[in-house]
Amino acid sequence: MYAYDFGDTGKMTPLIKAHTLGNSFMPPAVHSGGLRYHAMAPLISHLKELGELEATAVQQKACFDAGHEFFKAEGILPAPEATHAILGARLEALAAKEKGEARVVLFNMCGHGHLDIAAWEKYSAGEIEDFEYPEAEVRAAQATIPGLNGVDWPMPVKK
Repeated sequence: MYAYDFGDTGKMTPLIKAHTLGNSFMPPAVHSGGLRYHAMAPLISHLKELGELEATAVQQKACFDAGHEFFKAEGILPAPEATHAILGARLEALAAKEKGEARVVLFNMCGHGHLDIAAWEKYSAGEIEDFEYPEAEVRAAQATIPGLNGVDWPMPVKK
């Protein structure tokens, strides 16, 4: 949902306009490579609203698989967060190849995986699991977005 929402669960930050699952959304305790946040970045959300980019949901095992292939090809162990971009770039390149289109595909390599070697150890041991967020939990969290679904706005001031 594209709406103004708090950037934190404590409702201490200014409201940000972003695609959000709701500031009260708590993702399950699965490894998701630093992406355990309820909203997209405001700039990325705006670009999506303008139609300048598409958002694609991908499972974390496929992301780690793409990161592993990248490591074997480039010798750089990517951060788990970066594996999502690597998979996205790979899927775009494969789609272009299938269509016979010449296309430049860029992605942002935001970090190396040495600070999250535990995640790579889990991946190597076959312990990374895919997980679907329960839709009911997403709807319940979105019901807490200020100004939507009967939630009072402006928010009452806590004293």
